[in-house]
Amino acid sequence: MSTPESDAARFRELFSSLRDELQKRIVGQTEIIEGVLAALFVGGHVLLEGVPGLGKTMLVRTLADVTGLHFSRIQFTPDLMPSDIVGTNLIAGEEQRAFRFQPGPVFANLVLADEINRATPKTQSALLEAMQEHHVTVGGTQHPLAEPFLVLATQNPLEMEGTYPLPEAQLDRFLFKLRVAFPSAEELHAILDRTTAGEEAALKPVCKDAGELLRWRAFLRQAPVAREVQDRAVRLVLATHPGNPEAGEKARRFVRYGSSPRGAQALILAGKVFALLDGRFHLSKADVEKAALPALRHRVILNFEGEAEGVATDEIIAEILQKP
Repeated sequence: MSTPESDAARFRELFSSLRDELQKRIVGQTEIIEGVLAALFVGGHVLLEGVPGLGKTMLVRTLADVTGLHFSRIQFTPDLMPSDIVGTNLIAGEEQRAFRFQPGPVFANLVLADEINRATPKTQSALLEAMQEHHVTVGGTQHPLAEPFLVLATQNPLEMEGTYPLPEAQLDRFLFKLRVAFPSAEELHAILDRTTAGEEAALKPVCKDAGELLRWRAFLRQAPVAREVQDRAVRLVLATHPGNPEAGEKARRFVRYGSSPRGAQALILAGKVFALLDGRFHLSKADVEKAALPALRHRVILNFEGEAEGVATDEIIAEILQKP
């Protein structure tokens, strides 16, 4: 007979197996790998920010290989149209003039939206309904997406010419924003050893099917949350709003608008994953705080002074975390 403790142990084993398989191809980036896996298990989308060549695309491709999920890649460009993402209706027969829906690349379990900020806002918004509602509407007809459905979008923080910053509404749809750091000298040596000599590491599938991931997603949501832990998540979100008494000095000075309620949801859901990985079936305040940076950094909107001074939202969140 299974118990929450035995189920939690099996979850840790599955999570560790997935992480180990990903690390056969991805050098370092442990925090990024764990963040993407946490998002996969709780059903949230991820925005990966980093310069080209850091393995963001390889990470998503490898994740599809080890989970057995259907993968598709969309290269966002200024001339990309919404129908290029969601699909379109085609004429099926010349005599009857019937229409047949041709699904676009968004109809996959794992969708890599590469350089998402290079497409126009109209095209970016085509992804919005899919990310939030898990269906698309074409010609007045709704078409459901297969579950699990996860969008992993990438953007380059340096090259901003010819890009369209993501609107706040779309940024809020991402559970996490993860910053992919440049590798250290030792990691660069490991990358060269793996990619310039020998064969690519062989991977073994870890998950049986998509249903297994969905069962673990339901299991995670059963983890209890004490009121005082939930209160910590609520206070962290409120502290990002400059007009709230909980706000820190930097938030009051540099923030135009703070996190939405989705930020609190992200803190709790991600915290449940971190609690299970630590061998507990209940959340602690530390679990919530561990999720704060990736869950809130893209939900804090700077004002003009904050942008002019080059203030990082991570600094604002770090100050908030220092308050008990």
